[in-house]
Amino acid sequence: MAAQVERRLADFLSGVRGPVAPPDRLAAAMRYAALGGGKRLRPFLLIESAALFGVKLENALDAATALECIHAYSLVHDDLPGMDDDAMRRGRETVHIAYDEGTAILVGDGLLTLAFEILATPETHSDPAVRGELTLGLARAAGWAGMAGGQSLDLEAEGKRLRADEVRHLQALKTGVLIQYACIAGSILGQAPVRERSALEAYGRLLGQAFQLADDLLDVTGDEAKLGKRTGKDGDAGKATLVSLLGLEHAKTELLRLEAETIDALEVFGDRANILRETARFVSRREH
Repeated sequence: MAAQVERRLADFLSGVRGPVAPPDRLAAAMRYAALGGGKRLRPFLLIESAALFGVKLENALDAATALECIHAYSLVHDDLPGMDDDAMRRGRETVHIAYDEGTAILVGDGLLTLAFEILATPETHSDPAVRGELTLGLARAAGWAGMAGGQSLDLEAEGKRLRADEVRHLQALKTGVLIQYACIAGSILGQAPVRERSALEAYGRLLGQAFQLADDLLDVTGDEAKLGKRTGKDGDAGKATLVSLLGLEHAKTELLRLEAETIDALEVFGDRANILRETARFVSRREH
């Protein structure tokens, strides 16, 4: 599935879709950012959530690709000197190092807007109401009350002592909301009943929490070579995490609890959701 998302991303980033070709340097930098590997977890969640309702992979692929464009943009901007100031991502130089800071900003801008271009096209879904709901949901998830808002809270939090509930709120916006959107978008494509849509929404919310806690644990205990990025950066930046607040062992226990709750949220689907259950286990137990 990741390979198919990669190929579709490459199609969209070929630079020949519109009436005017983009500048070569910007197009190359966008491809560098978006096609540089990664787990493609968010597209996977969208496609698997849609599959619960009989949506074929090829009919969910464009929406999944749009979501990955948003994720890729967020990583490019997150790595900038004014944000986390990281020099390595996925085992190679970050975009502002490989190119320059101005180009990296434009890469993020380009990927962000490409995502909405993809969602607006009839190929994504034949029903304009479905396309509109997908677009509205992604705008809210990525915007000032979602991921961008979480990044703002993260910047404000440097050097401050936050409570655990404040950290959870920050992380739910910065990281969790796109993971949750992936699951909701699958239910939108599948035009799911309210009960099943609510179950996927809960699954996505809990999975987002587990993903971020696992990420925080890896920042303390992970292997930089496996992760492909610098570890210990949260502690170096004075950022509060649940690991720093709860302690290493309590954080591990909390992660196991979240894994169990995430799996339980899928009860309404029976065996149909076994792949999503395995995804919850992967997220909480991953080593990179």
